Parts: sequence; structure tokens; C-alpha cells
Amino acid sequence: MNNNRADASNSESNTRCVVCDTPNCTPLLKINDIPIHCNRLWSSKESAASASTGTMDLVFCNHCGHVFNRDFDPSKMDYDPDYENSLHYSPRFQEYADNLAQGLIDKFSLHNKDIVEIGCGKGDFLKSLCKLGQNTGVGFDPSFEDNRDGQSQENFSVVKDFYSDKYSSYGADLICCRHVLEHIQYPATLLNTVKKAIGDRLESIVFFEVPDGAFTLKDMGIWDLIYEHCSYFTRNSLSYTFSKNGYQVLGQESSFGGQFLGIEAKLCASTQDSDYTNFNLPKDAELNNTASKFATNYQEKVSHWKKQLADYTNASKKVALWGAGSKGVTFLNVMKAFGQIEYIVDINPHKQGRFVAGSGQQIVGPEFLKEYQPDIVLVMNPIYQKEIQASLEKMGLNAICQSV
Repeated sequence: MNNNRADASNSESNTRCVVCDTPNCTPLLKINDIPIHCNRLWSSKESAASASTGTMDLVFCNHCGHVFNRDFDPSKMDYDPDYENSLHYSPRFQEYADNLAQGLIDKFSLHNKDIVEIGCGKGDFLKSLCKLGQNTGVGFDPSFEDNRDGQSQENFSVVKDFYSDKYSSYGADLICCRHVLEHIQYPATLLNTVKKAIGDRLESIVFFEVPDGAFTLKDMGIWDLIYEHCSYFTRNSLSYTFSKNGYQVLGQESSFGGQFLGIEAKLCASTQDSDYTNFNLPKDAELNNTASKFATNYQEKVSHWKKQLADYTNASKKVALWGAGSKGVTFLNVMKAFGQIEYIVDINPHKQGRFVAGSGQQIVGPEFLKEYQPDIVLVMNPIYQKEIQASLEKMGLNAICQSV
């Protein structure tokens, strides 16, 4: 995988921001040959190795602070039941999701209400919203699986399709959408579809959650740079997106250790209220400065971990990676760790026994480590380190647990 600054011949004037439509964009980083779908499971190492790839040509908008892939091709996107990204098998994540659901219910009095979730995945969060508030829900997602893990669908149903204008008749008191907007090339298309669904129900609440782009840039969360994410929203660009498209922003909050960014909004009652030309777009000098150094910081972090893995190999250390989601798959492909890391661990039983895109490591369950006896366990997301460390200790393993 080749990584380099975008060629200077790509004139900034040739690129307009997908959020604010200004041409004031600066090239950040170009990453070639990355898997199109990090969360698609493969039945063999050979099929995983032949997974389709794409290019990320990231640029930064100096006006609204948005980061996006100007080489994104939406025709390459395809989601089906083999797409597996549920995190709810982690007690830490389930606690977060339940607290988020309860917080929305309490804040907006969502009891015995109608809920719509766009991109509901396997239905875990929608189920929590309905159960905790005695609500009725409808989800939309082509990757949904009926009767998964024997879960009841008494209070919600799922349409196995992408959310679009043809479903605008599904009105709701809450329309939520988590970790979908970053997959949409032009965010306004989805927000306009939601507007049609709201219609004259101006009290309907809209809640969206996305990866926090500031975490990627400032905290070097580079393992989340995946082809599926064509957009990385910062506070400014997310609020601007909603304001520009006729919404009143009620609040924004960073969560999950700074990795996620949530926004609450409702539809403006009049055109005057939605006049985004008067929207106050504060300048984030720190973010702009960080963006200018991002390519260098990226290369330094990648080089550090390539050296670290080489040192482990030279010392005959057995290394396993924990977390077969986007971060783990990205790390393995960027590192080209084909011989240095043989297995990747995940507690999601639907992933175990399958293979990750590109690099082709087999996904195993935690119990496998008792047989494998690794010296090092690399943790792809530090927010899970205590949970993973406890699992290792429970299995009697003395492996060093190290966050990447």
C-alpha cells in the first residue's frame, strides 16, 4: 500500500467541498490499494486476498473543516448480510449504546413513540430504543438478518433496503442515523430525504452520529481511514451540513472517548430560519494547523509500527491482534503484516472462522489464544483495553496487552 501526499498538480480549484461547496481545499494524504469493504467477511484466505480495493485521496476544506475522499466511487459500495460490523458483543460498547439510547429517551421524552433508524445494521440500537422507551421502531438496512441470535422483533421491524425517498411515508418522533452519513458521498442527499419524511411534523427530532474527524486528525486515529468513509466530519462541518440543509442544530456532543460525534437537530419552521448564509462558522486554527501536518504525522506513526512489528519478529515474539473491525483490517493492510501477525481476535461469533479483506488473516475467538499462547496482544481500540486485559487474565494468559 503506497502512501503519499496528493500530487501538487491536483489543483485545489479542481476540488469543491462536498459539504460547503467551496474550492478552498488542500490535499492531505493519498492511500492506494485499500479494501473497499473492511467489514465484509470472507470464507477463505484466497478469496479475502482478492477483495476489491480502491484509493483514498483525502483533502481538507479550509472553509468548513471537512475532510473527504475526492476519489470515492459510490458504485463500489455494496452491503449485504456478509457485511458484519456489530460491536454489541462488547460489554463496554453495549453499555455505551444503552446509555446513549436512554439519554435520547430521557431528553426528548421518547415513550410510546415512533422511531425510525436509518442504517440500523443488525438492529441492536433500534432494539434498545424500543425496549427502553416502550417505543415502536422501523429500521432500514440491506445487511439486516432475521432472527439473528434469536432476538425478538416484537416492537420493531426492518426493511432490508437502503433508506430513500420511497420510504418518506415513514414518519417518526425520532429519526436516528448512526455511522451512515460518513458513507454518503454528498451528505445533503440523505438529509433532504429525511426532510421529506418529516414533512410538517416539525417537532420530530433527528439524531445523527458519525466518527469524529478531529479525533482522526488531532489524535491520529488513522486506522479509521477506510474507503467506506468518504467523509470525516468535524464539529464545524457537521453543524454546517445540517444548517445548510434546513435544520436547526439543537446540540453536538463528542463521545466514546472522543471517537464519535453526535448531533441533535430538528427541521426549521421557515426558510428564514434555515438561512445558513448567516450561520456562524467559527475558525478552528488548531484543526487547520493539525491538518497541515497530517501527512507527516501519518507516515511517522506507520513507520513506528512497522519497526515495532519487525522488532517483535526478530525477537521471535508471537503477536495477535484484537479487533477484527475497520481498525484491525486497516492496520493489517497498511502494515502488510502477512507473516508477522497470523491471527486476529474478535468476540463477535459471526466473524469467527472467517477471513479479513486484503491481508487475509483468520478471525478467531478469544478462547483460541489459550492454545496459541501469544506474547503480545495488540489492541486496536484503547477504549476496550481494560475489557480485553480482563479477558486475557481470566484465560490465564500473561501476554502483554498493548494499544496500537
